[in-house]
Amino acid sequence: MATRPEILFPLFAGLEGLDGIGPKTAKALAALQIEAPRDLLFHLPHNLIDRTRRDTIRGLEFPAMATVEVTVGPHRAPSTRGRPYRVQVHDSEQEFQLVFFQAREGWLQRLLPTGQRRLVSGKVELFDGIAQMVHPDYVLRPEEGESLPRVEPVYPLTAGVTQKLLVRAVASALARAPDLPDWIDPALREKEGWPDWHAALTAAHAPQSLADLAPDSPARKRLAYDEVMAHQITLSLARARQRRKPGRASPGTGALQACVLAALPYAPTGAQRRAIDQIAADMAATRRMNRLLQGDVGAGKTLVAFMALLTAVEAGGQGVMMAPTEILARQHLESLTPLAEAAGVSLTLLTGRDKGAERAAKRAALADGRAQIVLGTHAVFQDGVDFADLRLAIIDEQHRFGVAQRAALAGKAAQVDVLVMTATPIPRSLALTQYGDMDVSVLDEKPPGRQPVTTALVSTARLSEVVAHLESAMAEGRQAYWVCPLVEESEVSDLTAAEARFAHLRAALGEGVVGLVHGQLPPAEKDAAMARFVAGKTKLLVATTVIEVGVNVPNASIMVIERAESFGLAQLHQLRGRVGRGAAASTCLLLYEAPLGETAARRLKLLRDTEDGFRIAEEDMAIRGAGDLIGTAQSGLPRFRVADLERQAGLMALAQRDARKLLADDPDLSTPRGQAARVLLWLMQQDRAIRYLSIG
Repeated sequence: MATRPEILFPLFAGLEGLDGIGPKTAKALAALQIEAPRDLLFHLPHNLIDRTRRDTIRGLEFPAMATVEVTVGPHRAPSTRGRPYRVQVHDSEQEFQLVFFQAREGWLQRLLPTGQRRLVSGKVELFDGIAQMVHPDYVLRPEEGESLPRVEPVYPLTAGVTQKLLVRAVASALARAPDLPDWIDPALREKEGWPDWHAALTAAHAPQSLADLAPDSPARKRLAYDEVMAHQITLSLARARQRRKPGRASPGTGALQACVLAALPYAPTGAQRRAIDQIAADMAATRRMNRLLQGDVGAGKTLVAFMALLTAVEAGGQGVMMAPTEILARQHLESLTPLAEAAGVSLTLLTGRDKGAERAAKRAALADGRAQIVLGTHAVFQDGVDFADLRLAIIDEQHRFGVAQRAALAGKAAQVDVLVMTATPIPRSLALTQYGDMDVSVLDEKPPGRQPVTTALVSTARLSEVVAHLESAMAEGRQAYWVCPLVEESEVSDLTAAEARFAHLRAALGEGVVGLVHGQLPPAEKDAAMARFVAGKTKLLVATTVIEVGVNVPNASIMVIERAESFGLAQLHQLRGRVGRGAAASTCLLLYEAPLGETAARRLKLLRDTEDGFRIAEEDMAIRGAGDLIGTAQSGLPRFRVADLERQAGLMALAQRDARKLLADDPDLSTPRGQAARVLLWLMQQDRAIRYLSIG
């Protein structure tokens, strides 16, 4: 295994060698994820104190920081325990008090002798109309004023660590920071006006104004770039490694695809055609495909996926598409059967419910190649399921599958091409961070025939009006969804349970017209309830979020989402996407409990005003933060100390281009800039990248 470069040794030594840090403080700093001098360097100030001298505190808006020269007046020691010690002072225009708690009188007399001049700096507040500075940060003789910093950085703290201690420790860590060779392309550095690494660190820890604390200040932006660059080099190395794995060329003839295109009642969108071409080109190449297909609700991913499966069949092999739930797998079967018939290919459904002779027959058809395209749940990669010649694996809604499940599927055929699909629009910076090792196709156009959905915000106080509206719509033959946040009554939460809402709506609208589906129903009951709704036997389906992904009932044109303020934006957008699939004008009613908080109101209004899933996703990320958006624990998102995923998407794209170019020009990082990039990977603790490099 490669070893850390010697130039970085001082930054990875123990904290206890730094100025002011002993074992106790080192332990306290661990709460801030600071375990080595390197971590201190990237623990940047989040505010600053301006200690510019002024003549008087008069005219300040309190509370305020002030640095003034004063004449010390009389001392007033407390008459009883627990009361503060006060020292009267006056500057050039105004009198005020210095206040101390539990201070020794002799020490204060020496610090502030009556009649003498002193420079004091600290926070001034009004208390009962009297201006007070409680425990000044500095009390100096006038001739010592030069030693007072004009501006002081303010760091995030934890129990047992003070500002003064952190400032000392950071200065000590900065003194150890070596001058490192630059890993940034010189032309880029010059264009951006970025300082070198050491100068950037020094400047970031010594802000002179609020502008220096902004993410786009030159020093901070350069340090943020270093972080995302290291991450993107890691992803690019993973991508290069993936591409070196031998694949199999699966060139399509286009014959089966042509049959399907001729049978379609509409022409594919430009975005669909582009994605189909990109996937076909990947499959025709000898390296393994590793592509992400992301599209907004209703952008037509299923057609693109089916065209890819046909390419596998045209090349003489098999294709598999895996969905996270049986409902979704059956729906794919229903929507793709007419296309498969047009192309004359066999379509097989394999789920955990297949038993006995039926399962054995399906397995035999897979093993001898008669089953050309397989749709299924995770049952498709269980032991005993073997393919004659698997060329392509498609994973739908990939975030619902674990890494181990995806690996098991890929293991079914060592050289299989992989296409991952998600209907959740992912903000650009997140896509680059999470899927930077993949090639990405985006569907950002809606196919013809998709109706716009009118979205309205309605208070739960108007529930009876909503029910009356549903009754008249159902009398006209329309169908609706009613989504509830929870399954059963919980004392912790006043969110209406699906079962209680189902009982209420059944009483209001009549037996037999209202169905219920939720996550805790046995699969057979869930499918039966969905089937009754799809067939139009039930007119209203009360559901939890199990219908969020992929359910397709063109006749359903009304979506009611109860307690909409308790859902995330992306989830609301997904749910709304279940309507607007047929010819009828569609509506989505967001029922909320008044009064709405500021953030909830902002989210719901955005949803009302736009159907652009990518814009909604960017906004969702700005409100909730990146980790929360996809669940940091399982997301594998890096925890950046300086870079801000929510606000620096452009930086991420720049780093990805730079990293890919660097590795294209210098695959084993052996040039001077490549060697500098290796130091960066060690500095940023990108162990995975170092492992890739050391094993070649």
